[in-house]
Amino acid sequence: MKRIGFLSFGHYQDVPGSQVKTARDVLHQSIELAVAAEEIGVDGAYFRVHHFAPQLASPFPLLAAVGARTSRIEIGTGVIDMRYENPLYMAEEAAAADLISDRGAGGRLQLGISRGSPETALDGAHAFGFVPPPGQTDADLARAKTEVFRAAIAGAGVAEANPKMTGGATGALAIEPRSEGLGDRIWWGAGTRATAVWTAEQGMNLMSSTLLTEDTGVPFDELQAEQISLYRDAWRDAGHERTPRVSVSRSIIPLVDDASRHYFGVRAQVEGADQVGWLDGGLARFGRSYIGEPDVLAAQLAQDAAVAAADTVLVTVPNQLGVDFNARLLQSIVEDVAPALG
Repeated sequence: MKRIGFLSFGHYQDVPGSQVKTARDVLHQSIELAVAAEEIGVDGAYFRVHHFAPQLASPFPLLAAVGARTSRIEIGTGVIDMRYENPLYMAEEAAAADLISDRGAGGRLQLGISRGSPETALDGAHAFGFVPPPGQTDADLARAKTEVFRAAIAGAGVAEANPKMTGGATGALAIEPRSEGLGDRIWWGAGTRATAVWTAEQGMNLMSSTLLTEDTGVPFDELQAEQISLYRDAWRDAGHERTPRVSVSRSIIPLVDDASRHYFGVRAQVEGADQVGWLDGGLARFGRSYIGEPDVLAAQLAQDAAVAAADTVLVTVPNQLGVDFNARLLQSIVEDVAPALG
């Protein structure tokens, strides 16, 4: 069964046409869009995390607010850059946000994390005080922090007890609060096939976006489907007991009214094919956008090999056009496009 979620990059800027001019606007509208999406029948509300840019940055206050205002929809990130995080403090915040969202049937937090992507700041995480030890890269540091974070949310002892404050008890203390089951809802954002295999070996769900930081010459959806197949093979070989989840992101814009045709009608002619470019020191393949009449989009997406392989599709939304526009977009996807995808 497919799940349909939205993914907001959380842009805000005081420019003509933007309905999201300030940080306050993007935070409040993100909550309102999640509420509207739940009413429409969307399965997930996910948010991108960027630093040193006019976008959403600190995810946990937002996730907690969305969790408090909704009751069913999954809440998540896609993705948190682990280079910037204190893993133990993050473990406390993640557990608290998950518990706030818990309405008695278990938490709803689906936490996408990764090494992060190219950004506006040079060595931005270093400014936060996180510098890799000698001989390690930023990617090494992100993976090491992820290991500590996952151990902490699973209840591992991470600090020695003070006998003077514990009645003489000794041993290692775990972080509090903790949220049962959160460890099974951690996703890694993988940009390559090799990273997808590593993700499976680590026992994390797979999150694959609208770009891959490698290119073999085949269409994007086929390369991403290969990534998913390798991930599932590696998961099986690792002997994990649970069934993993896999998400892919897509830019999907149904043209259903004058506003959507005004903003995206022309772009349908130029963004309907993959693009290959140079990113972060290597070739990358960017997936096409799906823009058109709902029945046309349904037929096109039914031929997308990675959409067919994934269990969750995250629709990137143009959040600067406001809540009403994006609610109409999501409603058309749920009512007109998704049924054709099963």
